[in-house]
Amino acid sequence: EFKDVELSHMYVDNAAMQLIRNPGQFDVMVTTNMFGDILSDAAAMLTGSLGMLPSASLGEADAKGRRKALYEPVHGSAPDIAGQGKANPTAMYLSAAMMLDWLGDRHGITACSRSAELIVSAVDRAFAGGGLVPFELGGKAGTAEIHRAVLAALQQVAAA
Repeated sequence: EFKDVELSHMYVDNAAMQLIRNPGQFDVMVTTNMFGDILSDAAAMLTGSLGMLPSASLGEADAKGRRKALYEPVHGSAPDIAGQGKANPTAMYLSAAMMLDWLGDRHGITACSRSAELIVSAVDRAFAGGGLVPFELGGKAGTAEIHRAVLAALQQVAAA
């Protein structure tokens, strides 16, 4: 249906190998929930941490073309570190941006697409220079520090 989209099918073990071998070859991967969970965890580690990667689970379209969707960090709610100030909120911000971007594209809502761009730019700016390093990547930045850095960067990019 979409002539500019290349479609290829592969078994999940090969997909995992290809993802690690050459992640840049993929723009989108469509899988069942179980395989998606496995591959998204592997993909997250390519970034160095589960806390850095957003994800989306889109259900099938209903008769009116609507889909139920869940946008969340690959790591989910990270209950093992709840309340310790160690959870990296970056993937949460990027999951929200992914949702806004999808809404903007799907429904032509320019404000959603622009908000998604601002969030991604703020995350990029907050981590630029390498001074902000989350706990799980060997640094000292916890939930509050990352949150403050992203908010400050969001104010900067929104004002520009």
